[in-house]
Amino acid sequence: MSDYYDAFEISPVPAPGPGAVPPEPFRGIYGMPAFVNVPTTGRAASVEFWTRGLGFFELFVVPGTLVHLRRWAFQDVLLVAAPSVPEQPSAMSFSFSGVLDQVDSLAAACRALRPDAVDGPRDTPWNTRDVEVVTPENARVVLTAAKPFDPAGQEARNLAAMGITPPGDGPGGRHG
Repeated sequence: MSDYYDAFEISPVPAPGPGAVPPEPFRGIYGMPAFVNVPTTGRAASVEFWTRGLGFFELFVVPGTLVHLRRWAFQDVLLVAAPSVPEQPSAMSFSFSGVLDQVDSLAAACRALRPDAVDGPRDTPWNTRDVEVVTPENARVVLTAAKPFDPAGQEARNLAAMGITPPGDGPGGRHG
């Protein structure tokens, strides 16, 4: 018996599929269950990239200290004033979900601002389309979007080989 259950109602991420509509930017104040701190030495350039390229907005600013950026609910980034940033991107990355129809336009927007900082989009064996971006702060960000699930497709076989029950297919599935 599995301890997993369908809890998609707590997520702002819509079900994948043609015409999936992303939620509106979320402007509410809540206790953040997780967030990312990104050190920056160039607040204006950082904010421009995160807002124009990655689709975030300024939730609020603490002058000289930080800019709180957000996209959807639970997609929070704090750009924190720092004396320096890493010279090279880290091997570590962090990911933000989107919808499939956003991946190409976000990749293009990021390329327009930093042409050599974008890798992808590419499809993954776990049924997502991802684009990796290196921000002005040398943070490695992955924009990821679930693809529609094909129970007869290779991704379904990949997931099954990993022990992941497909949606709606018994214990642990979206309807099981």
